[in-house]
Amino acid sequence: MSVNLKDKIALVTGASRGIGYFTALELAKAGAHVIACARTVGGLEELDDAIKAAGGSATLVPFDLSDMNAIDALGGSIFERWGKLDILVANAGVLGVISPIGHVEAKVFEKVMTINVTATWRLIRSVEPLLMRSEAGRAVILSSAAAHRCRPFWGPYSASKAAVEALARTWAGETQSTPLRVTSVDPGATRTAMRAQAMPGEDPDTLPHPREVAQAILPLVGPDVTETGKLFVVRENKLVDYRMPE
Repeated sequence: MSVNLKDKIALVTGASRGIGYFTALELAKAGAHVIACARTVGGLEELDDAIKAAGGSATLVPFDLSDMNAIDALGGSIFERWGKLDILVANAGVLGVISPIGHVEAKVFEKVMTINVTATWRLIRSVEPLLMRSEAGRAVILSSAAAHRCRPFWGPYSASKAAVEALARTWAGETQSTPLRVTSVDPGATRTAMRAQAMPGEDPDTLPHPREVAQAILPLVGPDVTETGKLFVVRENKLVDYRMPE
């Protein structure tokens, strides 16, 4: 499906590698100017080179999502330069550890919640006014099947993704009478560094490439999207509607 994003401004977090990197690249290929956020400067510079090679443009914003003041300032900086934001892809996240709940160190649990949940809320708060200035604001919040499976030893990550989905659905309900559309996406098992950390014995070649996931996500930011508050799962490079319990 072709999506025309000419003159759109898109913000992607966790853009230095994996799903964030390739989503940023696909957005740029579709015509959007991408504001790429991540901690790793080298990865952002590689993304910038790839976007330029594809004929697109980007603004690199290296910072750590644990820096709440930086998240707050981001919205103001975007407003001063562009006056609006058309697309948000909240992709950044950390796994923490695979461990029994009672053995998880407090600092590890707190970091997972800070990056995955608190930073996402702070980001929503920072850019919502900008998305409202767009004729067709679109927000995609990355989730995980861990939010529903609650598999043993995945406690912090599962809890964080369940919280992120709750934030997204609440936000969608609060803004459903506006042009803003909010969607959650479970990318499924994907060939990323986080997946390798969680499943070290798995053959990465058996998993979809993050480029495929990014291409599946792209239609959700198009101006023709009408539904809000839904969770989609990426399966075989396609979006499948996940039926939420009422």
